Amino acid sequence: MPEADEGRVRDRREPMFPDGPAPDPAGSHHERRIRSFQPRRSRVTAGQGDALRRLWPKWGLDIDGLRRLDLGELFGDPELPVVLEIGFGMGEATAQMAAADPGTGILACDVHTPGQGNLLSLAERNGLSNVRVANGDAIILLREMLVPDALAGMRVYFPDPWPKKRHHKRRLIQPEFLALAATRLAPGAVLHCATDWEPYAEQMLEVLDADPHFENVQPEGGYAARPEFRPLTRFEGQGLDKGYVVHDLLFRRR
Repeated sequence: MPEADEGRVRDRREPMFPDGPAPDPAGSHHERRIRSFQPRRSRVTAGQGDALRRLWPKWGLDIDGLRRLDLGELFGDPELPVVLEIGFGMGEATAQMAAADPGTGILACDVHTPGQGNLLSLAERNGLSNVRVANGDAIILLREMLVPDALAGMRVYFPDPWPKKRHHKRRLIQPEFLALAATRLAPGAVLHCATDWEPYAEQMLEVLDADPHFENVQPEGGYAARPEFRPLTRFEGQGLDKGYVVHDLLFRRR
């Protein structure tokens, strides 16, 4: 005799992944403000869902803003330098960088559930023990959950450019963000940004040049060539084929 609840339809109010990433981890206990991101709703594949169910309790965390993170405990190595990556898409580039540099931990932050599942799957498939996936608002992570000088680096690759002028206030790379980021980066740590949106690249360069906490690693200033450790992603390659120009900016915390 089959169990009574076998085959039942899931109530829409029930979370799809009860032990996985929360829909709104910070909830209402943090201020409402203009966000630099917009959650994207797309289908989670069977493989991504399986990875979320199995691996989230082990390698995932919700950005709830209610506790301080011990990065040494999170990665199982108090000596491991940790880089924060804000916005990783489907995680292919993150997995490549983690594989190429196993001596660095990558705390990868995003709000895209399929991407979270995909990165967890890639990490397991490639034996990457130096990746952790954070779900939620990177500002709350930086401000509420990380201690000063905690990070060995920060990566912001292809953030939403918010191209319409009335939306420019939503862009992540602003003076207020840099002031916060500087407090969480260790002295000498590098903030690495990349974008294929020319006006946003110009804004990034302007605000970074003006920030007293950072200095351009380029002796002559300006943009940098893509460093070898940043993989060329499929999405980026498609943009290059269309004639887009990608700008990398590398600035060191003074």
